Amino acid sequence: MSFIDYFRANKTNSASVAKERLQIIVAHERGKRNQPDYLPAMQQEIIDVIKKYVAIDDEQVHVTLENTDNCSVFELNVTLPG
Repeated sequence: MSFIDYFRANKTNSASVAKERLQIIVAHERGKRNQPDYLPAMQQEIIDVIKKYVAIDDEQVHVTLENTDNCSVFELNVTLPG
């Protein structure tokens, strides 16, 4: 093993350790998030569009987000006045 090979070996090991640590951090952060970052803005925009046409009470708006293995379902239920 030459002097240069010594540094290459450490660089490879260091890179793999850094990659593994980053993957753990990303997985941890994804696990903490219950909703995508854009969800509150999207929800408000949808409500604003509905309010253009119908007077609705904010208490009559119900939002759910269901996550499965490969998709997320965003459900917005609005009780419209009769």
